[in-house]
Amino acid sequence: MDQTVNINVEEKNREGNVRIPSGCAICGFFSKRGRALPAIDAVDAMTYMHDRSNGLGGGFAGYGIYPDFPDHYAFHIFYDDEYAREQTEAFLKLRFDISNMERIPTRKVYGIKGAPLIWRYFGQLLPEVKAHTELDEEEYVCQAVIHINTGIKGAYVFSSGKNMGVFKGVGYPEDVGEYYRLGDYKGYCWTAHGRYPTNTPGWWGGAHPFNILNYTVVHNGEISSYDANRRFMEIYGYKCTLLTDTEVITYIIDYLHRRRKMKLEDVAKVIAPPFWSQIERMPEKEREKLTTLRNMYASLLITGPFSIILGYTGGMMALNDRLKLRSMVAAERGDVTYVASEECAIRSICPDPDRIWSPAGGEPVIVELEKEGGRQ
Repeated sequence: MDQTVNINVEEKNREGNVRIPSGCAICGFFSKRGRALPAIDAVDAMTYMHDRSNGLGGGFAGYGIYPDFPDHYAFHIFYDDEYAREQTEAFLKLRFDISNMERIPTRKVYGIKGAPLIWRYFGQLLPEVKAHTELDEEEYVCQAVIHINTGIKGAYVFSSGKNMGVFKGVGYPEDVGEYYRLGDYKGYCWTAHGRYPTNTPGWWGGAHPFNILNYTVVHNGEISSYDANRRFMEIYGYKCTLLTDTEVITYIIDYLHRRRKMKLEDVAKVIAPPFWSQIERMPEKEREKLTTLRNMYASLLITGPFSIILGYTGGMMALNDRLKLRSMVAAERGDVTYVASEECAIRSICPDPDRIWSPAGGEPVIVELEKEGGRQ
């Protein structure tokens, strides 16, 4: 969840004297056949974990939701004011062919207050930009997003992938879902989060999911290794500006999976590896591989209690910390895999699963599209 920062906020916006040690709720489901699943199921599942949240953050990520623009980057952006919007749009139009731009449709909801301006843009990198950059396309877009978020005051790109989108804000998840009119959306994968901040105030940019390109992460827990993780990622150009440790998890996965071309099973072994005592008892080949990963990426080991759900184009992965200090349940029904903090959330939308289990600590649950094969 979040790291301590020096920000003056009203006392009502802090956790107070009551600590919820298993706070935060996460949920996700994925159709291996690529069927369009309604977002409202994710909203309904989160209502069953209402008490894990406190109204300071909720959000959803959907994949396959923009079939009219499947090959366009979909930028969802928060603005503090019109000047920030004008600056950002000028920046985007110099680099992208913008096919469509609009306010993201919302409705008034009693529990949602203080919303920024919320716009979305569908664009493709201009041919002349492609021709003159030494970066590959995804890295160029990644750097453009980082530039907006660090260089344009009052602008924050909170979603930047293709045929996917993040919808988040300050409020309970069910209110955030109603605010963004998620009943109008369908996708082959949905992830969701309800926030109970540990140390910092809730704000729109700090709500989950966190995104870079096609990667989104929702997270329940606290990361004690945040500073080491952050320092390593900033060496490679990532900027942690959102006052939360979950942001760095997203960047770690983007770095290892997209930039280093590492399989997700190995990504899981970097961030939640077996203990050295377990590695020593493994067969030689496996022992050598894990020893290399642990030594090479020692600064990317994530310590502290956590459970996360990663969404990405063509797949979903769920993962617990090595000691399983945060609850996580998985289930299957037909071609759909479900993951949630609590079994009741799964059974609210899938009353009779074919299989239900509790993954072991450090054991990733990975599902991908059957026809397209995902992105391993």
